[in-house]
Amino acid sequence: MKFTVSSAGLLSHLQAISRVINAKSSLPILDNFLFKIEAGVLTLTASDLDTTLITNMEVSESEGEGTIAISAKILLDTLKEFSDQPIEFDINDSTLAIKMRSGSGDFNLIGQNGDEYPQIPSLADDAKSVTLPTSTLLSGITKTLFATGDDALRQVMNGIFFDITTENIVFVASDSHKLVRVKTTAAQGDEACSFILPKKPTNLLKNILPKEEGTVALKFDSKNACFSLSNYTMYCRLIEGRFPNYNSVIPTANPYKALLDRAAFMNMLRRVSVFSNQATNLIRLDFQTDSVTASAQDIDFSVSAKETLACQYEGEEMSIGFHSSFLIEILANIDSTDVTIELSDPTRAGLFIPFNQESDEDSLMLLMPMSLND
Repeated sequence: MKFTVSSAGLLSHLQAISRVINAKSSLPILDNFLFKIEAGVLTLTASDLDTTLITNMEVSESEGEGTIAISAKILLDTLKEFSDQPIEFDINDSTLAIKMRSGSGDFNLIGQNGDEYPQIPSLADDAKSVTLPTSTLLSGITKTLFATGDDALRQVMNGIFFDITTENIVFVASDSHKLVRVKTTAAQGDEACSFILPKKPTNLLKNILPKEEGTVALKFDSKNACFSLSNYTMYCRLIEGRFPNYNSVIPTANPYKALLDRAAFMNMLRRVSVFSNQATNLIRLDFQTDSVTASAQDIDFSVSAKETLACQYEGEEMSIGFHSSFLIEILANIDSTDVTIELSDPTRAGLFIPFNQESDEDSLMLLMPMSLND
């Protein structure tokens, strides 16, 4: 089996799928990429059993067909040092000896039997299908990923919830302190269905989607999902369980509203939060008619800070406390110039809504308050 391929093109594809491979794999074969040559097309696969990422690329010349597993570390470390040039792979099908030939040298290594590589999971016959724009999927996961949990006892909180209806798709993530909900009408399903996508495959999608155009064909059953893009295909195991009723925790009656410059507000919080108690990270917000004052203190070290920012505020004056790191994180993940804050009382969650949103998108972020010791 022989084939010739561009070193830069091969490296680009391998780097994209290499993020699947764990530092410590449960099976030695998973430390390898699976190479498959068929009809002049090279198919590259990386897997950790739970997630499998596949990509294809054309080869300039090929002779024979077959599969072989090749060390990911050796390949990546070698290809990184090449300028873009043709690389010929000459593989002995019986001994699995591999010779890589460049314009100036030969490199020899031993592969492993490709038949030992884990099989791609098959989806059930009743699997659901949805097609959505690449940009819609990227926006949904990018805006929610940061809010996913990391709780071994509540696995359902450790991923992004896809709530699909015949009218829209809703992306939801929550770690019980903050919650993000992104609703888009740019795509719909044929029926109501849902699943929870784990963090790792979500991060993989976040890295490869910016390189893609067109649409994503999504197919899933109760255990696995398949994302088919123009250049990549990803199979992943889903998180099993029931996601909490996110709508029940989003307050609907919020009479107090503030409109602020997001960047100015975030920078103010960053300065003031330096003086907050390191154990609680509590920051206090006092809303008045035309301004908001952020204050923090650490009595143990006799430090405090207070700063005021102009804003548009509707409602009675009120004070509310938030975890400063969570609040800054929420503002950092809003891409609008201005942000609207909706409040009801100091004991109920605050809503943070981008002032400027796409016409087919409705996103909001929720943060639970902290009690103030007045």
